[in-house]
Amino acid sequence: MSEHFAKVLWVAADHVEKPGTYSRDLEIEFSDQVKVAASAASDYLGSAEKADPEQLLVSALASCHMLYFLAICEGQGYVVSRYSDNAKGIVSKREEGGFWVSEIILSPKVEFSSEKQPDPKALERLHHRAHKGCFIANSIKTAVKVEIA
Repeated sequence: MSEHFAKVLWVAADHVEKPGTYSRDLEIEFSDQVKVAASAASDYLGSAEKADPEQLLVSALASCHMLYFLAICEGQGYVVSRYSDNAKGIVSKREEGGFWVSEIILSPKVEFSSEKQPDPKALERLHHRAHKGCFIANSIKTAVKVEIA
């Protein structure tokens, strides 16, 4: 169907704030025009001003859900004028050791500009269909909750 690429580049350097260890900063290149400065989460000696892998996972899921939602709305005659989501990922310790992103909570807020407006049940159905169709949601074992505002 389709292939998607990301070039990840890390170059050895000393950690700026913690002598004796390495920098966690890296660059992710999606194309010549799109590059993202990334790092580990600040809890893991990363740079807080850069995107971390956990944030990138949460944003991938949230944006995939949104794009699927917009497509469904268009097909059903709803015109979305604004969509925002304050998504949150939760890292937890696994029983067998190690950590994982155990839950992602989506909190979409949608404004419609069409005469046709979904009632709360229809809005819930639209989000349910978007979740079921989202490629990222279908690719992870993390629990995903959609809390409609």
